[in-house]
Amino acid sequence: MIITTTEQVPGYRVKEILGVVCGNVVMSKHLGKDIAAAFKTLAGGEIKGYTEMLTEARNIALERMIKEAEKLGADAVIGFRYSSSTIMTVLRRYLRTEPQ
Repeated sequence: MIITTTEQVPGYRVKEILGVVCGNVVMSKHLGKDIAAAFKTLAGGEIKGYTEMLTEARNIALERMIKEAEKLGADAVIGFRYSSSTIMTVLRRYLRTEPQ
């Protein structure tokens, strides 16, 4: 499976567009790790637990995307992009009890 962030693959041509594929994953650390990370942000520096979690989440998402592409019969995914966000910020916005 060829996976590239570019819009073209040198030496190949796109014969058919089969559709859009994605791989999603939502992960969290346990409360103890979150508290430790909060203290780490005060001192500065890398929060290794979150770096590891981000790497793991990206690998899982990539595997899921590849499986989706294979189900469609694809031999490549072009224009690939990673995206990440903090879901709790979004949830807090929607779970507020105050009038908007």
